[in-house]
Amino acid sequence: MAKHLLIFARHPALGLVKTRLAYTVGEAEALRVYEELLDHTRAAADGVAATKTLWLAGEPPLGPNAFTEWQAYEQRPQPTGELGERMHQAFGAAFAEGATRCVIIGTDCPELTSTHLEQAFAHLASHDVVVGPALDGGYYLLGMNTLIPDFFQNKAWSTDTVLADTLADADRLGLRVAQLPPLSDVDTASDLLAWQSRRG
Repeated sequence: MAKHLLIFARHPALGLVKTRLAYTVGEAEALRVYEELLDHTRAAADGVAATKTLWLAGEPPLGPNAFTEWQAYEQRPQPTGELGERMHQAFGAAFAEGATRCVIIGTDCPELTSTHLEQAFAHLASHDVVVGPALDGGYYLLGMNTLIPDFFQNKAWSTDTVLADTLADADRLGLRVAQLPPLSDVDTASDLLAWQSRRG
């Protein structure tokens, strides 16, 4: 299938996920939140027709495999290096395997839906790039029709400049960019409280 969806995730291990959140709520609650976000991400991805690859960081925890419900997804270990290098390699692998529209997401966005993902792929029919802006200055989704190495270089990853720097790259390269609605990631206790309040 020419549409490829890439999902970056971590093995859900106590003390190794949602570390910023864990400072405030504790490691056990941070792990519970992360597992809920994983379930939500899978539900959103399940509703999209695409070749789906789950790129996993970290070591598998002892006990049952947390990703047995992801059996319809190819699972690969994330490559080494900083986030940009890892995303670059994942996109490169997808395009090498025949992708013509490729979208990457993480597992931090609890309001991401199948509709957002379908819109992203639809935008790539008329744009070179699609981004889903995160309210913290990053992005929750990035998509492209061909590999754009500049997007993965010279970025201060996990800061509030990533989206602006990526859009500046696109402008400099003369690329047509579509933007999805801004959404919030859950990285800190205040993010978690805001999400919980919106859920009611």
